[in-house]
Amino acid sequence: MFLKIVLKSLQDRKGSVLLTLMAMTISIFVILGVEHIRQQTKKSFESTLSDTDLVIGSRSGSLNLLLYSVFRIGSPTNNINWNSFKTISRDSKVDWAIPLSLGDSHKGFPVLGTNSDYFKYFRYGQKKKLEFIAGKPFAQIFDVVIGSEIAKQLKYNIGDKIILSHGIHKQSLQKHDEYPFQIMGILKPTGTPVDRTVHIQLEGMEVIHVGWQNGVQVFKNKIPKEFLNSGIEPKSITAIFVGLKSKLTTFSFQRTINNFTDEPLLAILPGVALSELWQMMSLLEKSLLLVASLVFISACFGVSAVLLNSIRERKEEIRLLRIIGASPPFIFALIETETLVITVIATILATILLTATLIGAESYIVGNYGIQISHFMDVTSFLSVVATVLTLTLISGLVPGWAAYQESKS
Repeated sequence: MFLKIVLKSLQDRKGSVLLTLMAMTISIFVILGVEHIRQQTKKSFESTLSDTDLVIGSRSGSLNLLLYSVFRIGSPTNNINWNSFKTISRDSKVDWAIPLSLGDSHKGFPVLGTNSDYFKYFRYGQKKKLEFIAGKPFAQIFDVVIGSEIAKQLKYNIGDKIILSHGIHKQSLQKHDEYPFQIMGILKPTGTPVDRTVHIQLEGMEVIHVGWQNGVQVFKNKIPKEFLNSGIEPKSITAIFVGLKSKLTTFSFQRTINNFTDEPLLAILPGVALSELWQMMSLLEKSLLLVASLVFISACFGVSAVLLNSIRERKEEIRLLRIIGASPPFIFALIETETLVITVIATILATILLTATLIGAESYIVGNYGIQISHFMDVTSFLSVVATVLTLTLISGLVPGWAAYQESKS
């Protein structure tokens, strides 16, 4: 009976209630969206690299090393000598070492030179292995394995041939067109930069740069096939992912690398560096939450103002309710419940709208930002936001509720 009165009262003022409902829906949509994207972005950051004990690169900042080696953002200040890689990989504490060579691109996507250990030891998320949608790891010097997002955006299939570009610029005019690569494998989606990476062999990376000096092609040199098959070693690489036999040796081996005598190197713990990177982004994160909160608070004021203005128009309704026996607390509860009903309906609409938006924008988000965002919010986060929203709404309903209470007593 009480709920019927509430719904009937809202229906009688459907014009103003509808506008209020729209404002509340948009504000709740914004705050839910910001919280969800914040959580998913943090989760995506944390899951980019797992089960790797150290990331080694030339001596620079830890964040710079993390950005270019893991996220393919920026460029290294210097490379690592190949002999240094061999020394590190043969150390008794090292279980495995993955060499990484960066610097080229294909239609804006980064090219990563590595070896077969990359597909064997690289882990992301909860220690998940890389898996293939189609094809297999590279075997020949001009084989290539591409991430799922590249295959999706450029509509590539197994057997297609691609030309790599020199440098990391999307519109690079310098092409390695004398050496086309053939796609041998397409990886399953991971929600990490792997999805947007072209993987080739280190030997292939070395061959296509014959005749290049300081980023400029001095001469074209078609290397004979017999030389290609005789084995080629790179002169240098960009970074190394290292897995140790024992986690207890992590800090001691890190000190060893940081004091490496052959050349200046830096070893970082990826988990620590990821935390530092996220802390740097916390200002932006908090700013977004603040803006979303202010949008919602303004919507709450709007609901309060609409209900407060309606009290004047509802004097006859309040008197009628008093005549039939409704007490002032009943009138107060009626106004508060109206506020709550509007918020609950707005929350449902905002949740549906957010889910539809995430489904529709999934390809765009992954393609442009490399972040895999779930269509559904984490239950704990969702309930926390909803509880906060309902609490603030009930508080905002106190003013019109008190005005109705006073009106019913007069």
